[in-house]
Amino acid sequence: MTTPILLLGAGRMGGALIEGWAKAGAFAAGDLIVRDPAATAAAFPGAQVNPSLEALSAARTVLLAVKPQIWRQAVADVVPHLAPDAVIVSIAAGVRAADISEAFGGRAVARVMPTTAVAVGLGTASIYAATAQARARAHALLAPVATVVDLEDEGLMHAATAVSGSAPAYLYAFIEALEAAGAGQGLTPEDAARLARSTIVGAAALLGQGGEDPAELRRQVTSPGGTTAAALSVLMGEGGFGDLLPRAMAQAVKRSEELGG
Repeated sequence: MTTPILLLGAGRMGGALIEGWAKAGAFAAGDLIVRDPAATAAAFPGAQVNPSLEALSAARTVLLAVKPQIWRQAVADVVPHLAPDAVIVSIAAGVRAADISEAFGGRAVARVMPTTAVAVGLGTASIYAATAQARARAHALLAPVATVVDLEDEGLMHAATAVSGSAPAYLYAFIEALEAAGAGQGLTPEDAARLARSTIVGAAALLGQGGEDPAELRRQVTSPGGTTAAALSVLMGEGGFGDLLPRAMAQAVKRSEELGG
């Protein structure tokens, strides 16, 4: 049984999951227990918000959704009140499953790296779990709102974080730069923003629906000797994406490893 679900932390990602579950009809508000000092009943109508510690024994799944730097403090007073068969699903970046399981008294643990697009049912989630029970529980939580990728090696969670978990920020940063560059060429900031954002959204939708490789889609819109080819000679040339992205991935992986201790 997956529910009730106890959310330890209901910030950006925890809140995105709650929003996505509601839209997908995956879990009712009454199936949720929210434990977060900043949470209010008004923000999560229908859920149990910051109930007594004794009430946490009802939870069958615990979603660990606090910042990785404070996870141990966040769970210390909770663990003694959990049911022995509660399964832990963690979205705390970099924190090892073995450390989480130890802190939770040996309970089964799955690690998940989701994206905030779970809020609109278009998320991506990488999952690692040492047991079939924990993996199934993570799938139950994420499959209704995300494309799920199972990882057999926990060490790959660092790469999954770099490629997927952090990637929305890379895209937003690219759009910021594209808008600024458009304004630099004489467009008004408003027109540059409308053109950049709608183009990226349309291109992403085409990628998602067509099933073609990004390389093929790129070739389809790149005429030899044309304007797109001229721009790509910079973006894909020396110092461009081929150099920048591996360096960015390496930095993200390094930081993920550091957060794991």
